Amino acid sequence: MYQTDPPRSPKDVLPTMYDLPSEDPEEPGLPDQFHLLQPRLLDETFRPPNYPSDEIFVASDLNLYYDPRYPLWHKRPDWFAVLGVSRLYEQRDLRLSYVVWQEGVNPFIVVELLSPGTEKEDLGQTLRDIKQPPGKWEVYERILRVPYYVVFDRYKYEFRVFKLDGGRYGEIALSESRFWIPELELGLGVWQGQYQNVEQPWLRWYDWTGCWVLTSTEQESQRAEQERQRAEQERQRAERLIAQLRSLGVEPDVDI
Repeated sequence: MYQTDPPRSPKDVLPTMYDLPSEDPEEPGLPDQFHLLQPRLLDETFRPPNYPSDEIFVASDLNLYYDPRYPLWHKRPDWFAVLGVSRLYEQRDLRLSYVVWQEGVNPFIVVELLSPGTEKEDLGQTLRDIKQPPGKWEVYERILRVPYYVVFDRYKYEFRVFKLDGGRYGEIALSESRFWIPELELGLGVWQGQYQNVEQPWLRWYDWTGCWVLTSTEQESQRAEQERQRAEQERQRAERLIAQLRSLGVEPDVDI
């Protein structure tokens, strides 16, 4: 490939989302159930009020291509969110992967779910072979410069937050298992509850009032309960009115 003058942008000359592989043949099979359900709960409750829904992209277990010098190098975050980018690729297609030199916007937050096989890499505790791609920590911190990096231990249910400060991640000291992110106008924390009929601690988002952001199922249940309460209040009001009429010697012609 020859260079032009002026040089063409990586978006024009490097592989696109359609050219790059979306699956790793060396990692066959699907993640375990927790790795399927936990990202789904994060998806369902991630609703930053200061961003329109069509300018937010969230993904889990999706190839993230990050280095135009090595276009096949990629990571597969358990969950990540990008702000200020179309929910669809070029506003028309579901993504096969996320290619930073095509998108022009890096992830704002990444969440990794720790397990014994991935913990050292997720926390940047492995030594890198110079001939091999960098580990997740190095990619998120030094290459993509992701502002917030969160790890959640699925066995101990420990929640840790790292914030980019001066080019390096510094761990935030949490007084409780919650952390407010002002840029999102949302907080992330550990919630003890039932999701998909499974009772355990889960990572989910909460709003400025401190209340957990509801899933669509929870919203529907809440609306149904509010309607039931409204109907009950109407029934009780009608009973009181009938009782008042009867006390005045009037027999109302109504059915309750």
